[in-house]
Amino acid sequence: MKIVGVRTFGGPEVLEIFEAPEPHAGPGEIRIRVRAAAVSPTDTVLRSGAQDMGRMEPPYIPGMDAAGVVDEVGDGARWRIGDEVMALALPREGRRGAYAQYLVAPADSVARIPGGIGLEAASTLPMNGLTAVQTLEKLALPEGKVLAVTGAAGTLGNYLVQLAKEAGLTVVADTADKDADLVSALGADYVVERGDDVAERILELFPEGVDAVADAAVMNGLAARAVRDGGGFATYRGWDGDPGRGVRVHPIRVVQEYHSGAKLDRLRALAEADLLSPRIADVMPAERAAEAHRRLEAGGLRGRIVLTF
Repeated sequence: MKIVGVRTFGGPEVLEIFEAPEPHAGPGEIRIRVRAAAVSPTDTVLRSGAQDMGRMEPPYIPGMDAAGVVDEVGDGARWRIGDEVMALALPREGRRGAYAQYLVAPADSVARIPGGIGLEAASTLPMNGLTAVQTLEKLALPEGKVLAVTGAAGTLGNYLVQLAKEAGLTVVADTADKDADLVSALGADYVVERGDDVAERILELFPEGVDAVADAAVMNGLAARAVRDGGGFATYRGWDGDPGRGVRVHPIRVVQEYHSGAKLDRLRALAEADLLSPRIADVMPAERAAEAHRRLEAGGLRGRIVLTF
């Protein structure tokens, strides 16, 4: 099978096309003929060598988001050949990443793609959608409370704003002026200008602080200042700081959602109800993965680049 991977770590140029043996579904597993894999910042972190790959051997295959067609079903798996599904992949957990023609996954880690959006758009949902779900579960804000989202124009921020509104929260979102209309359309109640002083802008609206911050922009202590005493702060890159004032820091780790097929299916239902909006920046053949990584790292994309196989 064709894969996109790296033998040595570095810039986008280290991504190569390889031929590899096809994996096969075991008991309780399915094999997906991958048609689309979304490109995310996590993929660039793996490619650059900033992640511990443990005892895995190269080539290392990036990619945490896949969508495709079930083409092999192991004993005990409820899926059928021909089902169109989306899945979370774990590049560091021995199963390899999503930049591959075939992906084997536990049957309880996948869900049907939302009707009417296609495989490319569906591939943008699993990782960031499940990350947003875990965020809201850990923050556990009752209806009517106030959540601030940094990085709201990005894919994770997109899903955080929409899921928070679906949960009945008041949402403050930051963005650049050029993306203000986009973020407002997601449902944010208040839109503030992004920047290192975003906490001050949020505190102008809520002088005692908001009930929680979901820090998708990875601003860490700069954003934590906006949380009220005793509130919650969701962090996505392992920040171990202490904001003080009784603020509870919640590390978000999407790998914990690997077997969360039921949650992924709920995301499917929300997308079908137009309550969740997958966005694609571009679609490229897998052979152009290096270009996709360069564009992602240059910044400014709204939506995910999707590689096709």
